[in-house]
Amino acid sequence: MAPHQRRGRSRRLAVVAAAVATTAALAAGPGFAAGAGAVRPADPPAPVPAASDLPAPTPAAPARQAPAFGAYLDYGAWGVARIAQLGEWLGGAELRVGHTYLPGDRWRNIEGPPGFLDVWADWRREKADRMLVLNVPMMERNEEGVSDDEVRTLLRQGAEGLFDHHFRALAERLVALEVPDTVIVLGWEMNGTTYTHRCGPDPGAWKAYWNRIVTTMRSVPGQRFAFDFTPSRGKDAIAWTECYPGDDTVDVVGMDSYDQPAGLSFDEQVGEPYGLQAHVDFARAHGKPVSYPEWGLFRNGDNPEYMRRMLAWMDEQQPLYHTLTDYCPHGVWQCGRNPKASEVYRSVLSGRTDRPATPVEPPAPASTAPGEPTTPLDPATPPPTEPTTPPDCTPMDLGAWIEHWLGGRLCVPVDRWSRTR
Repeated sequence: MAPHQRRGRSRRLAVVAAAVATTAALAAGPGFAAGAGAVRPADPPAPVPAASDLPAPTPAAPARQAPAFGAYLDYGAWGVARIAQLGEWLGGAELRVGHTYLPGDRWRNIEGPPGFLDVWADWRREKADRMLVLNVPMMERNEEGVSDDEVRTLLRQGAEGLFDHHFRALAERLVALEVPDTVIVLGWEMNGTTYTHRCGPDPGAWKAYWNRIVTTMRSVPGQRFAFDFTPSRGKDAIAWTECYPGDDTVDVVGMDSYDQPAGLSFDEQVGEPYGLQAHVDFARAHGKPVSYPEWGLFRNGDNPEYMRRMLAWMDEQQPLYHTLTDYCPHGVWQCGRNPKASEVYRSVLSGRTDRPATPVEPPAPASTAPGEPTTPLDPATPPPTEPTTPPDCTPMDLGAWIEHWLGGRLCVPVDRWSRTR
């Protein structure tokens, strides 16, 4: 399809650059009172059949777990404070995912400027099962309209190692802040034309550069990063499959999916080339979980049908996480333009919790230096049990880190696999 019309990005860059200086902690908003429901008297006990009359028990399939979710609410301390406020608006729902972006203006900010990430690291460390998602640009001057020729040169320089030290510095900072398991959304929406870190001018150099960054960050002792490859939905300027750098350096296959272009139905968003269905099929074929780091309303305005269908789609696909972009025109809480979609979002997610049943901290890799801090297990956490695989279901081995966040091994029903091949 024709490249999607891109939303404006200049405000984001300006705001995130200003947010680097924000260090004050902000208080969360007031809570909501919860009403108590009526208690129904207990039913009389049913007659108990003789043991010989009892049929053989049928093992029940485990209940489907709601995916971890959150929202992009702001880059700095305001964003952290608003996580609790949004949870209160959702009737006490637990937002387990915090999402922010590094500024892409200069290399010193891509390295994680002092003070900027601290408040996010503090939030992440408060609970062992929280997840910090961090979008990391691959180039400075990331939204300055750099020409294709210059992008091509920069990508080749990156593939040769010219920028390794910036990403090593970022990895070291995250480990020092005790958030070594951060999800890194590296070079997002590379299939478009907005960013200097776009893939189109030289896909081969882009893939080599991605692999170099991941290898550099993984070389830092104590890291347990997960790298999320996230194109925008659809073909855009280049088919995103042409930018995929390989299974060895990708842990999650994400997709940014806004309600656009105007007039495109949700079914068309699912079925279009390089769309939502192609995304999950690609991830399944490569043995990777999916994610939705950016999603929300856009060209079709206050569209409750999109909101309903997208939430249902994500519940069905069981992503590692999803985070709504909550500012106008995309959002539902901080943006007052979308009351109908806001009502859908609130009704579906109110009161939802997504904590894994048996959270288990994955073992530290052998490269961890002696004396480095690790996150202890909650002593109240019960010992993990081996999950039961339901019938007609194929378990997927995604590795200890991913299964930790999912709360167990992902299982794909055989009949669903056959329908989508």
